[in-house]
Amino acid sequence: MAFVPFWFVLIAILWTGFFVLEGFDLGVGMLHGLVGRDEDGRRAVINTIGPLWDGNEVWLIVAGAAIFAAFPGWYATWFSALYLALVLLLVALILRGVSFEYRGKDPDRRWRLFWTRALIVTSFLIPLLIGVALGDLLHGLPIAANHEYTGGFWDLLQPYGIMTGVMFVAVCIVHGGTFISMKTTDAVRERAWKVAKRAAPITVLIVIAWVAWTHVVAGGGAFLNPVELIVAIAVIAAAMLIREHNEGWAFAATTLTIATCVITLFVDLYPHVMISSTNPRYSLTVYNSASGPYTLKIMTVVALVLLPFVLGYQAWTYYVFRKRITVHHFRPAAAPQAPPATASAQAAPGRPAAQQEQRRGLLGGRRRRRG
Repeated sequence: MAFVPFWFVLIAILWTGFFVLEGFDLGVGMLHGLVGRDEDGRRAVINTIGPLWDGNEVWLIVAGAAIFAAFPGWYATWFSALYLALVLLLVALILRGVSFEYRGKDPDRRWRLFWTRALIVTSFLIPLLIGVALGDLLHGLPIAANHEYTGGFWDLLQPYGIMTGVMFVAVCIVHGGTFISMKTTDAVRERAWKVAKRAAPITVLIVIAWVAWTHVVAGGGAFLNPVELIVAIAVIAAAMLIREHNEGWAFAATTLTIATCVITLFVDLYPHVMISSTNPRYSLTVYNSASGPYTLKIMTVVALVLLPFVLGYQAWTYYVFRKRITVHHFRPAAAPQAPPATASAQAAPGRPAAQQEQRRGLLGGRRRRRG
């Protein structure tokens, strides 16, 4: 049964990787209309994540697949409870992907404005919906003795779950703002930094309030556990570094903040995977919802073989596309200027140059014959 906690940790790592990498993508999507004041600016901001966003979403798919394979009982109960919310999430993911591809298909202003707004709205909904779903795991949902969800859609909207979703939205905005400032230049870079600077104090308050609430929901003692304490320190450090205009360290601090937020949820949740608000004895744990030992063993071998290749490929992608993006790359080239007039054309502006050259040739021939 040693594989059971291993797969719980691996799933926590997958969710952490998704929020760390896709978190700044979502922040860029929410901020691109504000930071990029014109079409060239918006294109520059979007292209900071152009080669990255689809690869980052793979972490979400793999996290869901890992829950399905390693903890089928958890998958069945959780995804059944989230049925309508998952439909909304899938629609948001699809529209967000389409907006990247379709906004440049037509130069019409209304067309591009529609897809700009679609990208902003869907980038906001994705962390909100996933945050609510993860928060509900810890807060508790109505689950019967047979591990079936007995509530409805509105039962998913628990206050703590909504707070978790709002927290992830706030952190993604600051995370995305610092990323844009690292990847762009000139006015776009400065506007992104100003947005991150203004959003940072609000994010600090939201994150610290969420940490305190999480500690209470998890039934902690008088003091925060180490991971919860790191969350509070990281978000305060991020705000201070943003204020000092230290881009690299600020991005590292926002990365640590969003990572430890996800880790906090899973640390406080273990050994449970879903808390039952109906009766604590009906809660799902890593042991009563896991697959068989042989299945987990085969999955572990496959994961250990393939995961390094995936990580290596993604690291190589980030290295290749590490340069800054400038607005000048997306401005149309200036029209070529007409060549300067020839000396013969300047001498006789009313007569074509070819006729003047022909006339000079005839006159030169007559002079040579006379000589």
